[in-house]
Amino acid sequence: MTVTRRLARPRNDRWIAGVCSGLARRFGVSPNIMRLIFVISCLLPGPQFLIYLILWVMLPNE
Repeated sequence: MTVTRRLARPRNDRWIAGVCSGLARRFGVSPNIMRLIFVISCLLPGPQFLIYLILWVMLPNE
């Protein structure tokens, strides 16, 4: 039996909004690794910051 983690923003492990921490918990990686991936991806062209804002609004709190 596998346990799936619900995608939500944690209340206690936030830096800005908790989006990276919530994604890290969901996919089973370190929150710092997810934050590093996000910062590096912001150096590339694309809508990363807009996606972050959308996830901030759409993801529920724990």
